[in-house]
Amino acid sequence: MTTALVRRLGLRHPIVQAPMAGGGDTAALVAAVSEAGGLGSIGAAYLAPTEIVARGRAIRALTTRPFAINLFAPSPAPAQPDPSAALAAVAPFYRDLGLPLPEAPGSGGLDFDAQLDAALESGASLFSFTFGLLPDTAMQRIRAKGLLIAGTATTPGEARRLAAAGADIVVTQGGEAGGHRGSFEADQRSHEIGSLALVPQAVDASGLPVIASGGIMDGRGIAAALALGAAAAQLGTAFLVTEEAGIPEAYKAAILAARAEDTRITRAFSGRPARGIANRFMDSVERQPGATLPFPLQNVLTRPLRSAGAKAGRAEVLSLWAGQGLELARRLSAGALVAALAEETRSALERLQALAREA
Repeated sequence: MTTALVRRLGLRHPIVQAPMAGGGDTAALVAAVSEAGGLGSIGAAYLAPTEIVARGRAIRALTTRPFAINLFAPSPAPAQPDPSAALAAVAPFYRDLGLPLPEAPGSGGLDFDAQLDAALESGASLFSFTFGLLPDTAMQRIRAKGLLIAGTATTPGEARRLAAAGADIVVTQGGEAGGHRGSFEADQRSHEIGSLALVPQAVDASGLPVIASGGIMDGRGIAAALALGAAAAQLGTAFLVTEEAGIPEAYKAAILAARAEDTRITRAFSGRPARGIANRFMDSVERQPGATLPFPLQNVLTRPLRSAGAKAGRAEVLSLWAGQGLELARRLSAGALVAALAEETRSALERLQALAREA
């Protein structure tokens, strides 16, 4: 059960733990996945450069195996809209949690160049990015450091653009995926193509190895991705409920209790489209016209609320990012999950081979 990309990355299994910016992918989780033969990933987009370096060192203290690091592609700062409606929409939740009333958020952006400097010293073997294309200078710096480069695509057209920009790998993000949509072409409303349709089209459009993501939770999904032409599969929600994941217990409990139809795409928490489990905050903000600021301003506005909600175990104010496959989630250690996924994938591929022989 191997592919050319798996061999190139030095893995034992075609299993990638998705980068999950915001605290889910702890050093313990990343190292455990890599140590088990998959590829652990740091979602470093919200980390300061010093934190990125520290995270890399913590992982290296736990494993010598390869891991990946992910940043958001830099984008122009958004215009500063009138924040009145957004402030009014979140104020009741702030009061409910005993927080001072919110003020208009500042830019909220981190220095991409400084983050990139730190990422290149993290010890990662693969650099991935989302929300667009990287500047040519950044691509050249990553390449000079010897890292493989992977970009996120939600359409065949985006996959084609990543290939033209010099990426080594395309990570397809099907519409089933939890978390932020990685779309960067103009009309994001059309970028919810499911993995079954997206993966083979992205393989053909890009001519590059494809890592498939979106709704994959067990070995059957991994085998399906491989059958569609992917070189590996990336899982996020499946790893969020593992013992090593850094999300609050209220968040883990919400994933384990939810059904597939309980997720939807929203801008309420960050200002960018993201799939998560619907909750009271999402419902309230979405009902109020003009209540969502552009990314990253909305993300800055809701961060204190989410932090307080996490400490208080209040899932109704958390951004409960999760994909449509969440009913298949299971509480295991990360290493045990990778082992189970590998065995399930092997069994699923053997069933497909038996069917082919009978055909």
